[in-house]
Amino acid sequence: MDEEDQVRGSWERLLEEVARDRYARLLGRAALLVPTRADAEDLVQDALVATFAGRARFTSVGEAEQYVRRAIVTRSIDRARTAAAERRALERRVAWPAPDDELVPTGLDRDVVEALQCLSVRQRACVVLRHVEDLSVEQTAAALGLSAGAVKRYTSDGAARLHERLGAPADDADPVPVELTTTTPEVRRD
Repeated sequence: MDEEDQVRGSWERLLEEVARDRYARLLGRAALLVPTRADAEDLVQDALVATFAGRARFTSVGEAEQYVRRAIVTRSIDRARTAAAERRALERRVAWPAPDDELVPTGLDRDVVEALQCLSVRQRACVVLRHVEDLSVEQTAAALGLSAGAVKRYTSDGAARLHERLGAPADDADPVPVELTTTTPEVRRD
């Protein structure tokens, strides 16, 4: 048995002994710092992992337990700081103006937005990137991590479903152009 195996065996043995023989005391210590038993159990688990993950070299179970006790306190302080930061972030978020109940992109008719929701995720992504964002097939493929052929297929299938949903003629092979405008398009009188 080489030195590394001896060290590994000793820290594993110490971890097992601390977890088996000192767990109740560690849990009692953690329970003083957090509101629920589940939180205390999580705290002890985190402290054990933090203590033994670096394979610290302890010479006794008592020494290892003391280190775990310090880690419990440190972890509880870290959790409290994180919770406080999350509360502050939530309070800042609550102060933001509330969005309208319904989010409809500017320039798209409601029926187009509703029809887009009926497409599969990939069809919708391809149709939006190709026809709303006006990206090329290659740019769309790169953005979605798809092949150009897949983009063409999803776009074609999505456009066909949009044609059906929006009442466009079935024999119309050209995709319906979707423009981002806030005004009504002019009607051509030829």
